[in-house]
Amino acid sequence: MGNRVGRDDYEWVYTDQPHADRRKEILAKYPEIKSLMGPDPRLKWIVCMMVAIQFLAFFLVKDLDWKWVLFWTYAFGSCINHSMTLAIHEISHNTAFGNNKAMWNRYFAMFANLPIGLPYSASFKRYHLDHHRYLGGDGVDVDIPTEFEGWFFCTRFRKFIWIILQPLFYAIRPLCINPKPITQLEMANVAIQFSFNIFLYWLWGAKPVVYMLAGSMLGMGLHPISGHFIAEHYMFLKGHETYSYYGSLNLLTFNVGYHNEHHDFPSIPGRRLPMVKKIAAEYYDDLPHYTSWVKVLYDFIMDDTISPYSRVKRKLKGDVKQE
Repeated sequence: MGNRVGRDDYEWVYTDQPHADRRKEILAKYPEIKSLMGPDPRLKWIVCMMVAIQFLAFFLVKDLDWKWVLFWTYAFGSCINHSMTLAIHEISHNTAFGNNKAMWNRYFAMFANLPIGLPYSASFKRYHLDHHRYLGGDGVDVDIPTEFEGWFFCTRFRKFIWIILQPLFYAIRPLCINPKPITQLEMANVAIQFSFNIFLYWLWGAKPVVYMLAGSMLGMGLHPISGHFIAEHYMFLKGHETYSYYGSLNLLTFNVGYHNEHHDFPSIPGRRLPMVKKIAAEYYDDLPHYTSWVKVLYDFIMDDTISPYSRVKRKLKGDVKQE
C-alpha cells in the first residue's frame, strides 16, 4: 500500500539546536518567566489520584467478560496509562518535589510506574535528559529512529505498522543506539514493578494484569494520544525540528503538547507552559504547530515524503556528558 517514501537519510544539520539561544533571548526580555520554574505542588496529588483510579479499575475488571476487559482496556485504560507515562515525563524533570529532593522524584516516578506494568521510569529519566541536552545528537538521542526503522518502514502500510509497534521500538532503540550500564535505581524499578505485577495477579487474577499491560501497549501504539510522538520532532516542514500542539488532549497529557515551550524551559512544569506562551507570544505564535494529533498520525502515514527518517540529526562536537 502506498509508494515508497522518497527520503533515504535523516536531515543532517550543522547548527546547534535552537532552544538554548531562544531561552536566553526570552529570559533577557521577560525575566519574570524564571518565577514559573520549580515544582508543581499539584502534580503529586494528581498522580496519586490517577494511580488510585487505575487500582480501582483493576478491581472492577477482574469479574468482567473478556470482551469487556478488552473494550475498557482500549477505551479507558490505554488513556490513563499513556497519561501516566507523561506524568513520569514530568517527574523526570524533578517537578514533583523539586531539584533538592531528586531521589524523592525518582522513587515517586516508580510509584507512578506501577499501573503501567512495564518498568521504565528509571531508564526513561537517563535517556530523556540526554534528549534535551543533545537534541538530534547522533548516537546519543535515542528518540530518533534507527537506520533500520528509516529504511524498512518506507511505505504507507509499513508506517502504519510502525506506529502500532512504537512501544517495542522505544524499548529496544536505546540498546541499539546508546546502551548504558544498568544502575541500582533501574534494578530497583524492575524489582518493584515485577513484585507489584505478581501481587496483582495473585490478588485478582489475569484480567487486571492483561488490562494493565495491554492498556500500556495499546495506549502508546495506534491511539490518538500517541500522535504526540510524531508531532513533537518529525520534520513536516523543512527547517523546523520541534513543534507544539495546542489542542484539548493537553488536558490529559500534562501539556506535553507545548513542546517548543517545554524544550525552551524544561524546568517549568507542564501546568505553567501556557503562561510561557502567553508571556512570550511573539516567539511562539508564528512557529508551525498542530491542533490535532489524530491528523498528525494520518498525515504521517499518508504523506509519501514523510517517514521515520524525517528527523533532524547533528554530529555532536566537544565533550558529551550523558546521564
